[in-house]
Amino acid sequence: MTLTMERPSAVRDPEPKRLVDHFESGLDAPICLTWELTYACNLSCIHCLSASGRRDPRELSTAECKAIIDELERMQVFYVNIGGGEPTVRADFWEILDYATAHHVGVKFSTNGVKITPERARQLAANDYVDVQISLDGATAEVNDAIRGGRSYDIALQAMQNLADAGMKNFKISVVCTRTNIPQLDEFKAIADRYGAQLRLTRLRPSGRAADIWDELHPTAEQQRELYEWLIANGDQVLTGDSFFHLSAYGQALPGLNLCGAGRVVCLIDPIGEVYACPFAIHDEFLAGNVRDPGGFAGVWRDSELFTRLRQPQSGGACASCQFFDTCKGGCMAAKFFTGLPLDGPDPECVQGFGEELLREKERLKPQKPTGDHSHRTTRAPARSGMGPVRLTLTKRKDIAAPPVSACAESPLAGYVPPNAPERRRRTRDASGAEPPAQ
Repeated sequence: MTLTMERPSAVRDPEPKRLVDHFESGLDAPICLTWELTYACNLSCIHCLSASGRRDPRELSTAECKAIIDELERMQVFYVNIGGGEPTVRADFWEILDYATAHHVGVKFSTNGVKITPERARQLAANDYVDVQISLDGATAEVNDAIRGGRSYDIALQAMQNLADAGMKNFKISVVCTRTNIPQLDEFKAIADRYGAQLRLTRLRPSGRAADIWDELHPTAEQQRELYEWLIANGDQVLTGDSFFHLSAYGQALPGLNLCGAGRVVCLIDPIGEVYACPFAIHDEFLAGNVRDPGGFAGVWRDSELFTRLRQPQSGGACASCQFFDTCKGGCMAAKFFTGLPLDGPDPECVQGFGEELLREKERLKPQKPTGDHSHRTTRAPARSGMGPVRLTLTKRKDIAAPPVSACAESPLAGYVPPNAPERRRRTRDASGAEPPAQ
């Protein structure tokens, strides 16, 4: 006979921690890292998050970039999202990419396609640890080129054709959702299907040059609802990188982590080694340190006073009493900061309209400007009431070239492997469960 003893009712196993709970308190290393290699860019996109254009002479050297990659390998960072500026115009870009993948750090890089020749496309298609993200902000040349500049639509589509011809499957088409392209969601999906690519939608934030045009270019309330319903219908085939968790307050949560991962599971390294908590918040308020400081990147990630604060339990502030707080979490920190709203208040695009109410009190708000403006001096322009074509300065200098971009490519959940898993190096998965090329 086997004697079975019941555990006393007063003894309870501790409630198991959810994955999101681990993320809220921060991890030993970021799951994915945004790295802007250069501010040099051949375009002057009016919504550029980093106000790119001119190269900063203090850029990290090739040796410094490789040292960072060595550090990321030791920290077991899954992959980096490389952007800029246009990263491919750095003379050592391909060397840095090959070095990263050879040292077990996958690479996803954002580009306008200007350097994606048929030969480069074949090289990229042959590397299982590289993924390419082509920036496109209009499903037609008229809409795209008004935002990104003349002929950028043709360049992007040629790059997609080169990648498709090389046999690269599921590369990404990255679209920043704006007032002018929300009506084209189905057309974007058709373009992605045509080239065997995957569509990725991201949110317009009022940072960089986008601060100048946010009022006139961010989606209307009606378009926000249209976008939400489109994502509910198509979300299993489209990536969002957790850009739209504020839309979950409409009712049904969108796929993904639905959490601001700034300083917890993601961060940004800029071209001169500054480490910011959020890829969308390039401002001294969110500056955690520099990789050139003693201790390097690991020291910043693990010991930064800013990151320590961000990993503490956060108050919901004015939003805590809202019935939708558990799903939208008060929205995007960067969007609030650059519109002058309090960080513990509602998102400026709060679907319940609370952010819009506060924005009406403009005289009381103190919107912040991002740190640093690297725009081409000949193309810098104030906000305009009409969305006409953007003037483009062409140049043959080697130190400038393509678009803005680079947010955490997929959900911060992508590629997460529990610490006790036998195999750390795995192909990353996006929030919908689809598996892109290993990153």
